[in-house]
Amino acid sequence: MSAPSLPPGRRTAPPGRRALLLAGLGGALAACSSGRPNPPRLPGSSPSPSSTPSSTFPAPAAWQPGPGELQPDVKLRAVQVVEAVGGWPPGGQGVAAARQRVAALGADPGLADQGGALLADAPRAALEVVYAQYGGLLADSASVLVVCRQWLAGPDGAPVSTGSTVDVRLSSAAPRWEVTALHPADPGPAAAALGDPATRVLAQPRIALPPAAVADVRSGQVHGAALAAMLALAGTYAFEVSVVRSGHPLLVFGTDRPSDHPQGRAFDIWRIDGRAVVDPATPADLVDSFMRAAAAAGSYNVGGPRLLLGGATANQFFSDATHHDHVHAGFLG
Repeated sequence: MSAPSLPPGRRTAPPGRRALLLAGLGGALAACSSGRPNPPRLPGSSPSPSSTPSSTFPAPAAWQPGPGELQPDVKLRAVQVVEAVGGWPPGGQGVAAARQRVAALGADPGLADQGGALLADAPRAALEVVYAQYGGLLADSASVLVVCRQWLAGPDGAPVSTGSTVDVRLSSAAPRWEVTALHPADPGPAAAALGDPATRVLAQPRIALPPAAVADVRSGQVHGAALAAMLALAGTYAFEVSVVRSGHPLLVFGTDRPSDHPQGRAFDIWRIDGRAVVDPATPADLVDSFMRAAAAAGSYNVGGPRLLLGGATANQFFSDATHHDHVHAGFLG
């Protein structure tokens, strides 16, 4: 999101897989799929069963907060609701069954009605949370961006890979914060044709994009300056994107100012060279150097866990509780 101090400011599956999605699942999942290899597991992420044979349905472990998280139970609460909505055993499809799973958590069962594409008409589903990042964190409210992969049973029972990012809203309560709303990503359809640098970003193995971010790039709605900066950063770092355009709050959380993300002019990074930004064991110099490199690559608005000195403008770098777990890079239109 944009710095609070500043003024207002798909990957579409290959043809064969897309045909399977459309034919076997009614086209509900054509917006999001990811074929990137998965990195090694680190604290705060779930193990990814990318190497699971098609004859075995994925069974990812439930996500748990890793070291360094602020108010980890807030993130965990958001994740648990998304996991309940987007994963089900054989025969557990449908909104009614999802309501029961959410109610079993002690949460409002009506949240299941907001599951969107996570509730595809498939007889079985598994959901893996890649990371849960703050989209906003205030004293009495929060936004948690739950970045996830999902596998849906196709006509032959084999898993079909898709995924989303869900903006989960919460409000403070005792004994646990309450989930009040779910806003799944809506990347839109893939563009008829993509030019450079979008095609290079999708092909760059040092840039790991989750399903919703792949779909954002495929949609053609990500600004060229943001894409060019990703490519420049990939020359020095291998990094994992959490959010680009869809699945992020429309407004800077807690304000009435538009965020750069929905306009396709920002991206967030949660892991750099295999090290989670939030992890206290991650060298501060690694994160700080990445932030400075993002500024050098053209970002007017770089946020992260520490406030850096210098910059081309007085407000080029910023830090707050929301950006304790990721690096934000925003760009002008």
